[in-house]
Amino acid sequence: MIMPNIGAFIAWGILTAIAVPTEIGMLEAFVDPMVFYLLPLLIAFAGGRMIHDFRGGVVGATAAMGVIVAADIPMFIGAMIMGPLGGYVIKKFDQVMDGKVRPGFEMLINNFSAGIIGALLAIIGSLAVGPVVQGFTVALGAGVDAMISIGALPLVSLFIEPARFFS
Repeated sequence: MIMPNIGAFIAWGILTAIAVPTEIGMLEAFVDPMVFYLLPLLIAFAGGRMIHDFRGGVVGATAAMGVIVAADIPMFIGAMIMGPLGGYVIKKFDQVMDGKVRPGFEMLINNFSAGIIGALLAIIGSLAVGPVVQGFTVALGAGVDAMISIGALPLVSLFIEPARFFS
């Protein structure tokens, strides 16, 4: 999910490296929207697309929007969960509906089913997945702060490694 989008991560890194130290307002405007919206949506689209081609990517990205808006932190892990989940759900729906849709109604059924499933998964992501991932990330951050404050720097990696996975 990450490798197909490395170019976007590099672009974000370059813009951040230029914008933050120079305080160029126009470039600073790119930094937060890219890390909060663009990168997680690209990850979710890639994950959904791996499961069920373009429709899976669209439903996965739509589902990921639920976890993105539910959190104050960048939702990379939320996108890694919701993207493939969206692709899987629409794939299973398509398997159930295979051969049951009358000719001429395929496009209508495909588009409405993708929209409805994407919306339902976005709501589920916003209410369930987003808060869980954010809570876990905050808890790991508190563990890092506690280890640093008591001077146990070698133990910090016990919290950083799982946090790197979940944030």
